[in-house]
Amino acid sequence: MTEIPTMPVPVTIRAIVQETPSIRSFYFDPAIPSSPGQFVMVWVPGVDEVPMALSSGHSITVQKVGDATAALFEMQVGDRLGIRGPLGNGFTVSGKTLAIGGGVGVAPLLNLVSAGKVSTFLLGARTKDELLLAPLIRAACTLRIATDDGTEGRHGFVTDLMDEIDLTDYDHICVCGPEIMMVKVLDRLQKAGIAERGQFSLHRYMKCGIGVCGSCATDPHGLRVCRDGPVFTGDRLFETEFGKYARDASGRRVYFAAPHQGTQKKPETKGH
Repeated sequence: MTEIPTMPVPVTIRAIVQETPSIRSFYFDPAIPSSPGQFVMVWVPGVDEVPMALSSGHSITVQKVGDATAALFEMQVGDRLGIRGPLGNGFTVSGKTLAIGGGVGVAPLLNLVSAGKVSTFLLGARTKDELLLAPLIRAACTLRIATDDGTEGRHGFVTDLMDEIDLTDYDHICVCGPEIMMVKVLDRLQKAGIAERGQFSLHRYMKCGIGVCGSCATDPHGLRVCRDGPVFTGDRLFETEFGKYARDASGRRVYFAAPHQGTQKKPETKGH
């Protein structure tokens, strides 16, 4: 059995890159070896420890959504963080893989791209300025883009791009983004009869990150996002809370009520 990291490793921020107006990548040393889709618990000294996806072995790519990420955005090169991980189960792929990412949800998919394991990437954002790391993705695989306002690529949602390809051509479909978007992806996979080929990276509030506290357990089956996930196949998400609500730090349900895929509100959770 793989040993679960219980203590954070101190890392030093070596570079900070403004990827979009709202998203930054923080590069650190030493690197944290991981499998694509795994996450880490990031300790921001004096503030909190929160789960975040690794965008590479030596980086996290973050959107400011709460106290911990706000404090992280105030940090400078040379400052230190604590990183505990890698944790959880990531993506498992072979053969031909389709990746679908929206907003900062692209970050957990980047290790797949860098490893040369993605054939086609469908990338979505609200506007051209918010497209995350499109040049890096385009250099590694076939890239198709959709923006809510039509400023680049298809005018519409990233799920609209799915209607223009044969989904059954792909052995695996790896997905991360706003949960409303991911539900629409799962709907299309179900209609195509291939829900089990989908692998979805869930975002949930976590306290321990190692499956003890139960704060990230899903309803009604009690799947722990930190240990059983964060990546789940589509067939495991039917008849669960997926696409309906998550829970905040108090355990209260926070319902996803976005007018469209690009503006979903969510609590501060894994990676974003």
